[in-house]
Amino acid sequence: MSEFRQQATAERSGPRPVLIAVDGRSGAGKTSLALELASLLRQHREVSLFHLEDVYPGWNGLAAGVDRYLQTVLTPLDQGLDAQWVSWDWAAHFDGETRRTAAAPIVIIEGVGAAHAWARDKLDVVIWVEAPEELRKGRALSRDGETYAPFWDLWAAQEAELLAQHQPAESADILVDSPVEPADVLLALTALPTLSGLLAPERLRERERSVNTTTLPFQGDTLGLFSTLFGAAPRAVWLDSSDASAASGRNRYSLLADDGGASGQYAWHADGVTRQSFRGVQVRVPGPFFQWLDRQWPQNNPAESASAGFNLGWVGYLGYELKRETGGADLRAATPDASLLFAGRAVVVDHQEHLLWALSLDRDAEQWAEQVREAVLQASAPGPTAGLNLPASGNPPGSASPIVAGPLKLRDDAAAYQRKIASAQAEITKGNSYEVCLTTAIDFELDADPLAVYSSLRSTNPAPFASFLRFDELSVLSTSPERFLSIGPEGELKAEPIKGTRRRDPDPVQDARLREELASSAKDRAENVMIVDLMRNDLSHFSVPASLQVSRLCAIESYATVHQMVSTIEAQLMPGASRAEAVAVAFPAGSMTGAPKISTMEILDELEGRPRGVYSGAIGYFSRDGGCDLSVVIRTLVLNGGQASLGVGGAITADSDPAAEWDEVRAKAFGVLNALGLEFPG
Repeated sequence: MSEFRQQATAERSGPRPVLIAVDGRSGAGKTSLALELASLLRQHREVSLFHLEDVYPGWNGLAAGVDRYLQTVLTPLDQGLDAQWVSWDWAAHFDGETRRTAAAPIVIIEGVGAAHAWARDKLDVVIWVEAPEELRKGRALSRDGETYAPFWDLWAAQEAELLAQHQPAESADILVDSPVEPADVLLALTALPTLSGLLAPERLRERERSVNTTTLPFQGDTLGLFSTLFGAAPRAVWLDSSDASAASGRNRYSLLADDGGASGQYAWHADGVTRQSFRGVQVRVPGPFFQWLDRQWPQNNPAESASAGFNLGWVGYLGYELKRETGGADLRAATPDASLLFAGRAVVVDHQEHLLWALSLDRDAEQWAEQVREAVLQASAPGPTAGLNLPASGNPPGSASPIVAGPLKLRDDAAAYQRKIASAQAEITKGNSYEVCLTTAIDFELDADPLAVYSSLRSTNPAPFASFLRFDELSVLSTSPERFLSIGPEGELKAEPIKGTRRRDPDPVQDARLREELASSAKDRAENVMIVDLMRNDLSHFSVPASLQVSRLCAIESYATVHQMVSTIEAQLMPGASRAEAVAVAFPAGSMTGAPKISTMEILDELEGRPRGVYSGAIGYFSRDGGCDLSVVIRTLVLNGGQASLGVGGAITADSDPAAEWDEVRAKAFGVLNALGLEFPG
């Protein structure tokens, strides 16, 4: 095809443009998407647009047209030069006039073959547009008339051959399930690191969107409220202060949200890539998760903070295996390393003031507020299950009846766990660690509705940082009493590690004795102080030095099934410090690793022999105003495709008694298992 090739001439030379390819089969909607995307981008900069159909030499010329594009269009643009190219005259069936594509700050290249494998290293972004064949053919014939009809099969065969060889969809940065809103594709572009500077105006506009707030009185059933609003949502979150009435008063708010509405998103991180999905668009962002979080989470206050501290934003979990980014080894879990949804609409309940806020970023905020009003009425109706639609396989709230489950399997029986304790103590003796937070798990099959299971957990084992997360087939049911880290909108840091546990006793006298035993235990106090020192060190990297303090040391808090020893470390974030980096440097929580953290994580990887997954990570929110509140994933049941897992463990020191440590494992598992009507195996 050399007779059709023409060398580019430098009509002008300047900075290299950002090159965006929009590829897909004929009729997928590439052309209209490219045109509308160019229009949106032109609000802040010059944009050029090139269509490959202008250089295809006839109905049998797909490969030759792609060759022309690579030689005479892409190559000069990649060098910062305007491209001169020869068009194809479809009426004359021969070469037409010479045209020019300017090397504008952004050049959008649209057409079959735009993301050809030989073009990939010259392209900054690849967008792949997909649509069903029936829809594509109808679109194509409608656009090009009956002149295309005789050649549809010929052209489709060429497409199939080209795509089989180069598979552009596999390496695309953005996947589009047509039809979509062009504004959502623009939003996906803002998530890509390569475009963060160029698209700064669009990013700023998104961050400055105001939150619509409706305040309502509420003293009803939060479980019914969640079920009514989000019970059918495939992805939803509920940060549930299920013991808000307790004397500790550590968390007065509950947060309920999904990824629906006009602004919701779903993000998950696995295999070194964070994927964001919303309304037919998926964007892939390679690289560390905490770098992605740093770009997604504002570093200052773009809008007024909500009264409840949550101004909409990302909500979900960070799995323990993210430790690979903070000094730990790289292990692959069966669950994503992180799963979060962006709540563009949410409900926050203040259990102390008996108020509720309906929050929304969407233009249809009044419609959302009306939905919440109706849900409040249902949840305020009398009856313990008001507003809750439980399936036949589920149990009503508070029920301790057995749920259909397979046999419970211990990853480590008592003897195996105690051998690992001995190994951990040997590492301590060698000086490789001071404290090793050893864990194991109970695995079993569970055939029950996750929300029904959670309703039992929260009623029998309420906790200040309980939560219910549902991400399609993955559900996380947590009754955690432990705050990992919170950051206020103004940079106030707080960590509240727990170390030291006693199982509660129904006899008040014996229960009081156990509480006092924990309070006076030198061993438990030593464990707690070691983690306090570790957390102080973690927070010191990003805090104003004089602000770092331990405001509470080794206090005892009592929950439904256990007494716990809790400390509080507080500090002020340094001005200009990255909040995502502050979270990363403290992750995973020291109470789940031991000290020193990095060398102890290596010991744990060797002893435990498998990834922890969601367990030992963090659950919470990252608000648009810069605030966050994260709990430690303990006392948590993880359900994944019918398989259930309950992680348990404890801190091992040089003077740990293996039998007592095994009793502590049993005590920590009791709250969750008892709520399900199950007994500790073995």
